[in-house]
Amino acid sequence: MDYKKEILDFCRGMGLDTVGFTKCRMYTDLGKYLQFRKENLLENEFEEKDIHRRINSYRYMDGGKTIISIAFPYLFKKPIKKGKIGFSIYTWGKDYHEVIGAYLKKICYFIANLGGKAIYFVDNNFLPERYIAFQSGIGFIGENNMLITEKYGSYVFLGEVITDMEIESDMPQISKCGNCNLCQIVCPTGAIRGYRDSNKCMSYITQKKHIDDMWFAKFQGRLFGCDTCQEVCPYNENVAYSNIKGFKPFDFMEKVDLNEIVNIDKSTFMRKYKNTSCGWRGKNIIQRNSIINTLVLKKNVEIKNIKSSYVKDYYNRLLHILKL
Repeated sequence: MDYKKEILDFCRGMGLDTVGFTKCRMYTDLGKYLQFRKENLLENEFEEKDIHRRINSYRYMDGGKTIISIAFPYLFKKPIKKGKIGFSIYTWGKDYHEVIGAYLKKICYFIANLGGKAIYFVDNNFLPERYIAFQSGIGFIGENNMLITEKYGSYVFLGEVITDMEIESDMPQISKCGNCNLCQIVCPTGAIRGYRDSNKCMSYITQKKHIDDMWFAKFQGRLFGCDTCQEVCPYNENVAYSNIKGFKPFDFMEKVDLNEIVNIDKSTFMRKYKNTSCGWRGKNIIQRNSIINTLVLKKNVEIKNIKSSYVKDYYNRLLHILKL
């Protein structure tokens, strides 16, 4: 039986058409790069600090032989974001962990019916998933450090399945960025220039629990995440839209009610925002970011419901800096 064809056909039957295979192995070829990042303090707080754990795919399954990498497109429409306060596009729909997990679980069941073992991961392991996706041939890693696919550009989530089945690997794609550096030019903090310091990435900064005052002016409407480098990428100009219903944008995420978020209470957060892809970070981060944008951009919104001492601290810091 051609297991690769069987799995590909099953995935395509669910609408997943960007799927690749690579050998389950030790990614020793990444060791020097990861060590360089560690020594130069380029790691961020969300990264695993033990390099061996990051490059060893065997630790997840005894007898693992193949990693299946799958791209899940999430773009339903391109927004007009200039001058707007809003969320990064990837957060607009249902929490991607839940949506992708449902697909990957079905793939694991299918592999089990073929006689193999399989486990799946959705952003819950220490492996270098973009590098694995690149090795699997489903895209190349761009100058902005994002995985870029031919059909969907970089507007994709990634998921992985590890199986004990021996399946032929696909060939990695060669980078197609060439001399293009548009993403590096527009990056608001220079995070993807030079050594690519993820600690300066605005997407990361909007998600950090503790941020320094120097970053407030850089938010410029960003409530959670940053799409700036994606918006200028030539490979994102004529991409196909997603057919995954779970990623269809919620109206309240696409069209932000700033007054609601600035004064958000726990019940509203749990009812509306908790099940989005930014809900994992909690109410206070979203409220903090909305207050930063409201005050820095001088929006006509009344701030009247700050119950969290954590959020109140940021509010007072902003008042002091802006002398409001």
